[in-house]
Amino acid sequence: MRRTLTGLALASVLMTTISAQHPGDRPAANPRSTRSVVVAQHGMIATSQPLASAAGLRVLQEGGNAIDAAVTAAAVLAVVEPTMNGIGGDLFALVYDAKTGRLGGLNSSGRAGAKATPQEFARRGLTRIPGHGPLAITVPGTVAGWAELLRAHGTITLARALAPAIAYARDGFPVAEIVAGQWKNEEKELSQDPWAANTFLVAGHAPRAGEVFRNPRLARSLDAIASGGADAFYKGELAQAIVADLDRRDGLLTRNDFATHTADWVAPISTNYRGVDLYELPPNTQGFVALEMLNLLEGYDVKAMGHNSADYLHVLAEAKRIAFADRGAYLADPAHVPDAVLRRLLSKPYAAERRHEISLGRAAADYKPGAIGSTPGAGALDFAGRDLGDTIYLTAADGQGNVVSFIQSLFDSFGSGVVAGDTGIVLHNRGSGFTLQAGHPNQVAAGKRPLHTLVPAMAFRDGKPWVSFGVMGGDMQGQGHAQVIVNLVDFGMNIQEAGEAARVRHMGTSLAVESAIPASVRDELRRRGHTIVDAPGAFGGFQGIMIDWTSRVLMGGSDPRKDGLAIGF
Repeated sequence: MRRTLTGLALASVLMTTISAQHPGDRPAANPRSTRSVVVAQHGMIATSQPLASAAGLRVLQEGGNAIDAAVTAAAVLAVVEPTMNGIGGDLFALVYDAKTGRLGGLNSSGRAGAKATPQEFARRGLTRIPGHGPLAITVPGTVAGWAELLRAHGTITLARALAPAIAYARDGFPVAEIVAGQWKNEEKELSQDPWAANTFLVAGHAPRAGEVFRNPRLARSLDAIASGGADAFYKGELAQAIVADLDRRDGLLTRNDFATHTADWVAPISTNYRGVDLYELPPNTQGFVALEMLNLLEGYDVKAMGHNSADYLHVLAEAKRIAFADRGAYLADPAHVPDAVLRRLLSKPYAAERRHEISLGRAAADYKPGAIGSTPGAGALDFAGRDLGDTIYLTAADGQGNVVSFIQSLFDSFGSGVVAGDTGIVLHNRGSGFTLQAGHPNQVAAGKRPLHTLVPAMAFRDGKPWVSFGVMGGDMQGQGHAQVIVNLVDFGMNIQEAGEAARVRHMGTSLAVESAIPASVRDELRRRGHTIVDAPGAFGGFQGIMIDWTSRVLMGGSDPRKDGLAIGF
């Protein structure tokens, strides 16, 4: 049945507010958020761009399901937020199927090329994989992910899902304010590559906020995918054009690398935090980082410590440091992470052991990875991560009970900085997540998937989805997930508050603290040995949907740190 949304009804949806997990629990005025929760019953989508949210909403109104809406919105985001994502990047998703009551995970991250061997990097005199350029490029997984999501769970064709994105690429779109700033920051990088400059700069400059930008080359590529399906990208003229361009740059990918790419369904991993089951994706993503952090935090009375108190933020930072030490030692292609290692990292007894290493009064000088079998390199992984991580996250839910948590990315802003000839496609630099450290499970090898920061999340209560959410932003993601869950579970925040509340981000040897956290808290954290820094823009972007299954009400939140919008009907 087709549902339509009148202007009056739309205004009602956008103006409706709640201030807690259920309507009426708190007064409307709430100092912990600047936006109201969006509420609806028939469908909802939250993305980082209003144009993408609107495209997904239309699909829901026309009878499509949450997966249809997510793929449609993701394709629009690949056009209107090119700094963060595109069809030259990777994709992961968690999908709850209402008919079967099952949660599945999709890994459509790409693999290293046939020529990406340790010996080849050594031949080139390299001791570290470059952060940008052709040697950092792995096979893009986004297009295969779109096609597989629609094949397994969708009700519309790939051509229908891509139609709004094609129109925006061909006819143009006004550049949003935050995206314009990110684009401006990359002018120098884009100018280094003739095709990147020709595609993404206008007279040598990034488009201004509000300026209409067109990418007709990308429109043609998207149109080819709409007509020929994923094969057009992996086996057809687009694969040929991309590989030919990389060959001219002495790159590492072959036609066969593209032709053999698969998007794989995987079993999610989880932990229970005070009665809530949080699901993440397994390696090669960093999903276990958030779960390990929550297992560590569960041993403290976080609620009594107080939200964003020095006590809470101290143990949060120390939990992150322990989990990241383990990430550095063990996270890799799934075939190189033994099941026994992953089970141990996710176990409550392991968290209890590691918790003893945390001093409540002083930041540790260092944390080593846990001794779980052999520890290659003792955590000395040379992958330093990316300071911000350039990613989009979206989530959608429909009136039938289907829910999707979805993330896609180029890794760095404009990825590798390489645009593949006249395709309009910027290629990601996810291969820079590998290490060249001999014997490490994440050492680069042909056909291997690299350590990945992308992680969608979904929290369950009583066996059903309660909150579908994500916090984009490279290394911010796992620690952002933990903070959102603590906000919801320990501090009783609603979906908007939980994602909007001030966050911290541990970065290398520093703790970045948002400005809303009081000076007294910062001073106490310094006294405990933390190096406190300001890092505007480093705290990621949240989108989320909470579900009340009793009233069948969907509640959406969207982070003011992004240009985004949660909207429903």
